[in-house]
Amino acid sequence: MLGAQQSGAPIGGISLAEEQSHSVVDMWGEIDGALRPEASAALACALDRDLPVVIDTSRVTFIDSTGIAFLVQFYTIGREEGLEVTLRNPPTVVSDVLAMLGVDEFLGTVPLTPVR
Repeated sequence: MLGAQQSGAPIGGISLAEEQSHSVVDMWGEIDGALRPEASAALACALDRDLPVVIDTSRVTFIDSTGIAFLVQFYTIGREEGLEVTLRNPPTVVSDVLAMLGVDEFLGTVPLTPVR
């Protein structure tokens, strides 16, 4: 799995976990344009599974406009395809940006597990 890197160490990433009843898109660290290939792959795989999608942002430490665009795109395309898409445990760094842009109510959020 690739991720945004600085000095060879990954500083962020996006992966897809396939659970029986839903897909989980796990996002961690710094979410920016460097993760575009990972975001596209996660979106394509989740759509192929045709199951509800949970996007877990609980371990995100930074998100830029590209990351927010990914969340909105995932939600929009998922809904167009008839999939339930929810955002799980957005930390303040994510929820504040979503609120500032006025899309916080657009994305459904669910607190399924405590933030680590």
